[in-house]
Amino acid sequence: MASQLSDPLFIGATEADLTNWKSYYWIYIFASLIGFSTTIAEPSLIAVAIKADEVSGGTINPWGLRITVAIGVAFALALGTFRIVTGTPLFIYIMGGYIIVIIQTFFAPKKLIALAYDSGGVTTSTVTVPIVAALGLGLSSAVPGRNSAIDGFGLIAFASLFPIITVLGYAQIMSIKTRFINKKIQKDAI
Repeated sequence: MASQLSDPLFIGATEADLTNWKSYYWIYIFASLIGFSTTIAEPSLIAVAIKADEVSGGTINPWGLRITVAIGVAFALALGTFRIVTGTPLFIYIMGGYIIVIIQTFFAPKKLIALAYDSGGVTTSTVTVPIVAALGLGLSSAVPGRNSAIDGFGLIAFASLFPIITVLGYAQIMSIKTRFINKKIQKDAI
C-alpha cells in the first residue's frame, strides 16, 4: 500500500517532486487513518479502557480513552511517515516527544499519569504492530533515497509515545475545565 500511495503516477509527481515532502500528503492521511483504526481495534487497549472505567467508578469513559489514544497514534503515524519521507533523524522526534511527556507529567493530575503511560504501551500490541511495521518498511523502500533498515523502523516508537502525550493532555484539559467549573459554582453560590 505504501508503494502504491507513493507511486509517482498516483501522487502526480515528477522525478524532481519525489524529494518534496508535500508530494506525499496521501501517505500522511493514510498513515493517520491506519493509526486511528488499528488503535480503536486494539484488544489490549479495549481491556485497559474497560478496567479503567471499572476502577474509576465510571469517571473514565472507555470510548473517550480509546479515542484519545487513537488520536495520539493517528498524529504519531502521520508525523512518523513525514520523518521517513524527509529522512530526518528519529532521535530528534523521540527526544522532543519525551521532553514534552516529562513536562506534562509535572502538571497532569497524578491519578492519571500511570494510565497515560500504560495507554502508550498497550497501543502497540497484536493489531497495531504488524500493520505499522509494514507501513514503515514499505514506505521507506518506496521513497527514493531511503533505506529500509535505517528509515523503516521507528513508527512503533512514535505509536507508543504520542498516546502518552494525548492522554496527559486530555487529563490536563479536563482538570482545568473542572477547576473552572468549580470556581464558577462557588462564585454563583456566594
